[in-house]
Amino acid sequence: MLSDESSNNVDIMLHNPKKALIKMSIPLIISLFITSFYNLIDAAWVSGLGADALAGVGFFTPIFMILVGFGNGLGSGAAFALSKYLGEENKVKADNASVHSILLNIIVSLILTAILLIFLNPILNAMGAGQTIGYASDYGVIIIVGSIFIILSNALYGIFRGEGDTTRPMYAMVVSAILNMILDPIFIYSLDLGVKGAAVATLISSIFVILILLYWFYIKKDTYLKPNLSRFSFKMDISMDIIKVGVPASIQLLNNAFFAAVFSALLTFVGSTDSVAVYSTGWRIVTIGTTPLLAIGTALISVIALNYGAKNYKNIQIAHRYAMKISIIIAVIVAVITNVFAGDIASIFASGGTSVRIAQELSGFLSWIVIYYPTMAVGVASTYVFQGIGRGITAMFQTVMRETGFTIFFAVLLGVILGYGVWGAWMGIVLGEVVSNNITLVWADLTIKKLININD
Repeated sequence: MLSDESSNNVDIMLHNPKKALIKMSIPLIISLFITSFYNLIDAAWVSGLGADALAGVGFFTPIFMILVGFGNGLGSGAAFALSKYLGEENKVKADNASVHSILLNIIVSLILTAILLIFLNPILNAMGAGQTIGYASDYGVIIIVGSIFIILSNALYGIFRGEGDTTRPMYAMVVSAILNMILDPIFIYSLDLGVKGAAVATLISSIFVILILLYWFYIKKDTYLKPNLSRFSFKMDISMDIIKVGVPASIQLLNNAFFAAVFSALLTFVGSTDSVAVYSTGWRIVTIGTTPLLAIGTALISVIALNYGAKNYKNIQIAHRYAMKISIIIAVIVAVITNVFAGDIASIFASGGTSVRIAQELSGFLSWIVIYYPTMAVGVASTYVFQGIGRGITAMFQTVMRETGFTIFFAVLLGVILGYGVWGAWMGIVLGEVVSNNITLVWADLTIKKLININD
């Protein structure tokens, strides 16, 4: 059995998956809200520099998503491996895996930094940044140079999630968000750095998160998992467990960035760079609205992985269905609120300078996009089931199917072929999500039933 040092979180995940899901989800919801606010705070302050500056930052958003995607993906891989080993009652292996996770993230971040610095401007040109490329490049170079801090923080989050602790990362991110809110206006306007200032403020805030997390690991030393180099012994099976979920999850989120880049190009074809500003700003608002769904799905990975390692397959079904139930309720509430207050929300992010001209289109985007929220509730939970049982490639395929497959197909069909323009592109997102999320739900349910039948 696990030692007495084990936090009560592990026992709860094994014996009361519903309670564990709620206990882990609430801090994760707050944490992901804070992450979303990083981008929203930047957007709100940058909007005061004009629509071109806002669009420039928007063009870099898909690349920023690549960085966050690799960090989140490898963090998910770590959470899966660590939770599985704890479910197998192998604490030593879990400690070793936590060090593997940190080292893998450092290596990946260094490689990504070199690649993105070399190809940043060609990528931005290919996306159609045009007259806004100066803003996009100014913001992007600083973020890329500091990408190790963005990626590494997510590796550390994965270690905490692996042991069922989502509360302390939340505390670190609250402090970091407050710092970011203070620094943004100082660097952007007081120091007259413009979009560069927004990037610097974001990086300083990310560094602060890492320092707090490292304090708990290496100075206070009160975490259950111990990611110390003295406990490190390279094991291929550990690396593969992290990679088989982490890399597909990273590619899965990388695909989201690819989708954003392709969609931005589509918008410049059927609309203008203003439409890109609407999309990038609107999608940040969508991210906040759907944060609870992603948080519940993220918590679900650890709950499922622990029970998968312990071969408690019935608990996987219980956790999955409960996650969908509470996610649907939240999704409907958020969709109604966003639709009713779409105009008010839009005015917050399109109130300064030339940004005012996108307010009406932004309001329309927010009013329509919420239609797919309830189906996202079942789609997210179902995709994360596959990450929790170590089938990262399947989860990746489902995301590619949703974004690059159905969503782009419907967006081109409605926006270009049928001539509905920008509105058709918005509705393409809605239709693509609705179709693919329901397919994923059926797929996950059948997979869990198969596991239960094999065990019986």
